Amino acid sequence: MSKFTALAAVAIFAASISAASAAAPIVGNWRTASGETAKIAACGKAYCTTILTGQHKGKRIGQMSGSGASYSGQITDPSSGKTYEGTAKVDGNSLKLTGCALKIFCRSQTWTRK
Repeated sequence: MSKFTALAAVAIFAASISAASAAAPIVGNWRTASGETAKIAACGKAYCTTILTGQHKGKRIGQMSGSGASYSGQITDPSSGKTYEGTAKVDGNSLKLTGCALKIFCRSQTWTRK
């Protein structure tokens, strides 16, 4: 392998590590409070949540914007189809989601990273 090829390989490897570490803390697969797996991934300038397993497999249930540990947006209860304004807070391998109706009636649940 030539020096140029070796340097190019190192540069590509370093770039892939930087891209992976730049992912937002909310991105990944999460075990929901009811035991399903949900995937949170970048979608445009936001982060979308899709159920991967269980009765509601394939349903997109949320869209949040934010960075670091704090996000806000909308989350849909896949059972009822009702959409709520909500927040998400990442703390290590935990994700606390809070959804509110009329900003008065709020409910929270915690998901864990898979």
